[in-house]
Amino acid sequence: MSKTGVQASFDLSGKVAIITGGAGILGQHFCRGIASAGANVAVVDVELEKALTLANDIQHNLGVRAIGLYCDVTSPTSVSEMVDAVCQEFGQINLLHNNAASKSDNLDAFFAPFENYSLDEWRKIMAVNIDGMFLVAQAVGRKMIEQRTGGSIVQTSSIYGVMAPDQRIYEGSFYLDRQINTPAVYSASKAAVIGLSQYLATYWATQGIRVNTLTPGGAESGQNEEFKSRYAARIPMGRMAAPSEMVGALLFLLSDASSYVTGQNILVDGGLSAW
Repeated sequence: MSKTGVQASFDLSGKVAIITGGAGILGQHFCRGIASAGANVAVVDVELEKALTLANDIQHNLGVRAIGLYCDVTSPTSVSEMVDAVCQEFGQINLLHNNAASKSDNLDAFFAPFENYSLDEWRKIMAVNIDGMFLVAQAVGRKMIEQRTGGSIVQTSSIYGVMAPDQRIYEGSFYLDRQINTPAVYSASKAAVIGLSQYLATYWATQGIRVNTLTPGGAESGQNEEFKSRYAARIPMGRMAAPSEMVGALLFLLSDASSYVTGQNILVDGGLSAW
């Protein structure tokens, strides 16, 4: 049975989507969700083998075309080569999920107290979380304008780009066997994503390019029970999110179901920001 009306507006069949950070914890769900809606996907990540494996799985199981590509989003050359590779493979770009975020290679520096935070570490995180957003949006937006077909761009922020973290939830909280927190650089960079999205939404509106922000709340990804319990106690819905619960909002923003929505920030946070 063919889709009609509102149901059809969520259909991404025939579209080409780039997902940066596509092989990550949330990225894998985003890639599969976009492919399930019918789009051909470019899984883009600095971890090429993971991107290739995910793309192969999508292509064999979801009935769309998929490729895995390496990209260092902090490098203009790498970003340009990635965009060219997508166009060479698929002929066009219709959708971008600008989702890549830093995975620090020095967790001691990443989780250091603010008073002792290294400027080098600050700049390293900013280079991915906001400079990378700028470079990818710039390259893809330029291509969309050349195509004269418009497009939809969604950029991933974080609940801590909207509000400050409650430091009390980190008491006794561990991830990957180490004490964790949310550093200020993460909050600052994710707040900047929202500002960039709003700017681009108005800047590119006459080009038929919509730009919105998806802001996830905390999702389960291997945190210890102490952290999950403390975080859940701050959430009106009483629990952390499953990564898959972010996908529906993304599909809404990418698809024609949101054809008159631009410059918006959709929070998927279990009600945390409503307290």
